[in-house]
Amino acid sequence: MSENTNSFSPAKLLSKAVKTVKGENTNRLIEDFTSEMTLVAEGLYEDQGKLHQEISQLAREEDARLQHIETEMAALDTTLEEDRRNNDEIVTELRNRLAALEKQNKALQAGAAKKDKKSWIAQLTVPVAILAGAWVIVTVLKLIGGGL
Repeated sequence: MSENTNSFSPAKLLSKAVKTVKGENTNRLIEDFTSEMTLVAEGLYEDQGKLHQEISQLAREEDARLQHIETEMAALDTTLEEDRRNNDEIVTELRNRLAALEKQNKALQAGAAKKDKKSWIAQLTVPVAILAGAWVIVTVLKLIGGGL
């Protein structure tokens, strides 16, 4: 029995384990581990380089998109300003025409008051024309205002 107990002693077990770990395979295992870790590190380095290139490419593309958008916005601002100037000119012209029609209407009304024999249809024509002109101007102004 003492023989069996000695063969499984903790000291012998530990000695066997140490011999197994420190044996001939340890150097080969270290070399294998080192070569595999080197391979992994090189792969990670290559992946990092590719990601850096992709990020740089995406940044260049984004810069190009932003430049394009800024150019488009500048063109739209210019067009908007030109449209505003044109609309202001149209409104001014319409106001001048309306003022001229009002003057003409006053002159015709003054002349109509002097002439008693004028028919009621002729007397209504000028105010109706002024109202129609005013309606056209208001409609145009609403269209211009709605377009902006």
